[in-house]
Amino acid sequence: MIRVCKNDKESVLALVRQGKLDAAALSSTNLVDEIILSMYKHGVLQCLDTQIRDKRADNITIPFNLIWASAIAAKMKVRTSLSDIPFAITDHRTLAELGYTLYDPGGIYSGLMREGSLRFLLNKYSWTEMIDAYRRTVQQQIIPALGAAPNIHILDCTPLEVNLNNSRYENSGVGVNKYGDTARGYSMLTMRGLYKDSGVIEEFFVAPLNMPDSTFGSIVLKYTPVLNPGDILINDRGFLSRKTLNDMKNVREVDTYIPLKRNMTAYKFAVQVATEQNKWEAHPNKKRPQQRITLVKNIGGLWESDNPAEDVDLNGCVVWDTKTNQYFVFVTTDLGKSAREIVKIYELRPEIEEDYRQLKEFWKIEDFKSTQFNVICFHIVCVLFGYLFFQLYTMLPDGEAFAGRSLPVVLKNYTPRLLGYVVLYAGYYFGIFSLVELLRLYAECDKTIKPTIEEVLGEL
Repeated sequence: MIRVCKNDKESVLALVRQGKLDAAALSSTNLVDEIILSMYKHGVLQCLDTQIRDKRADNITIPFNLIWASAIAAKMKVRTSLSDIPFAITDHRTLAELGYTLYDPGGIYSGLMREGSLRFLLNKYSWTEMIDAYRRTVQQQIIPALGAAPNIHILDCTPLEVNLNNSRYENSGVGVNKYGDTARGYSMLTMRGLYKDSGVIEEFFVAPLNMPDSTFGSIVLKYTPVLNPGDILINDRGFLSRKTLNDMKNVREVDTYIPLKRNMTAYKFAVQVATEQNKWEAHPNKKRPQQRITLVKNIGGLWESDNPAEDVDLNGCVVWDTKTNQYFVFVTTDLGKSAREIVKIYELRPEIEEDYRQLKEFWKIEDFKSTQFNVICFHIVCVLFGYLFFQLYTMLPDGEAFAGRSLPVVLKNYTPRLLGYVVLYAGYYFGIFSLVELLRLYAECDKTIKPTIEEVLGEL
């Protein structure tokens, strides 16, 4: 049975002197644990307590925030199984600050916190509660704590694939992946709010894979609280919807930046006007020396909705790749922007592509250990919290040295160090002891008790 152990050094001392010592662990530096500790010290971890209601009716010995802290730490260490959660935090400083740790004298697969027990706890929460927990925590507490609400938002979707032949994945859908192949899984929509030189995933939702991005996006955009009048929204072609674009401008007073498809009348007209005007200028991105840009105004009338009276006007930046002789058209509802401004704003979009690359390649966000949708959403939420924690860490003095770097790169170059401390577990308590304190304790113990201490320490 996994025990919840409270940080109580004096109780451990008393029990050891009576010959009761269950386990010992060497303390070492660990970057993930340092990040968790930093989030605790800055009040970020405590935000989860206020936004996620503890639904346990009994057996509430284990602090709720300890479960969440351990679950998030496990994802940051790329341990995706529920059974990894109790053992995810090992740094003595983090354990001491949190005040509790978990000890399993029967082994990893026994006791209270095994996978089945955690699943029982998770089943008290619907999948919508899991998703809303992340959304509320970020939107209502973390972003305000940063001191500034993002005014540029990047919207995108990415597929989360599962076994095509396993229809037991709850709420999954069969659709087409980015390679054009038939796939089963989910579509994860995220919105990244840009902040300083980075940003945070401020909005997300999960739907069946077969839901079109434009439909998915229109629903989320209609109700999301993160958009404010005067904000900028950057979309890709998957979210092309004249009605949504109109609603963003007319109802929410948000300007949209989005590329047109080549088969659209507005695209063809913009390219024709651009070539006839022949007033090209250099692309503002120095990495694109072969490209030229120009502004084409008032092309909104060539892209009509079902209610043309509501259609807002559009200006477009036409990009000409002189090497391939291809044209790209980026339009916006902000009629005051130049061609340079339009393309520079749209080129912020790769930020979210980097999010997806990291979340899939390193964070293993698609590594689902269950077919239950609420457990899947719990995994996704914990991964996103871990991803967020690292981003916040780089904005703080504790982690500013890692700014502009990804966690995989940082961990690759991080060298753990053994610390001069040993964590002793006795009964329902743990204590953190320096090597000097441990030697003093051993010397003071009765000779009949010393073999017990030696046996436990011999397993280190």
